[in-house]
Amino acid sequence: MEYFFNFEKMAYVMGLKTAGCVLCGIAQKEEHTVNLTVYEDPLFIVVVNLYPYNPGHLMVFPRRHVEDVRKLSTEENTRCTELTNRFLDVLDALYHPSAYNIGYNMGMNAGASIAHLHLHIIPRYPRELGIADLIAGKRVLVESPLHTVERIRTFLQSDGTFLHSH
Repeated sequence: MEYFFNFEKMAYVMGLKTAGCVLCGIAQKEEHTVNLTVYEDPLFIVVVNLYPYNPGHLMVFPRRHVEDVRKLSTEENTRCTELTNRFLDVLDALYHPSAYNIGYNMGMNAGASIAHLHLHIIPRYPRELGIADLIAGKRVLVESPLHTVERIRTFLQSDGTFLHSH
């Protein structure tokens, strides 16, 4: 079995991170929090993952701190589904992936390094495994998350069909 590690994330996972919830920090626009927000409304925020598995890796999360998907209101569930569907369209237009992984890691034992509930949308591509992955045990990321943010923000500004805030 092969394991892939993002060593830059290791300090974060091991607890060397900012105090408090990073997603609440994004929601509250705390200056010490890296903010890769591409969309926000009164209920949800969509950000580019700072430690992406692939270009276009997004996280959709409720503005309020929730740790269990069963705690989302009906309105929040509906909005999350709307945003997921819309951002799949955005990623299709910008990145043309062949597939997606979509899901929650609810709880630390499930792989959640952030307790605040968040939905991952990870674009997948044919033949992702490259020679560097095999030899060095590292993934080659072909796009910086900062560039991903700019691409998505530019697309959203030019796309008049995007779901507007409630």
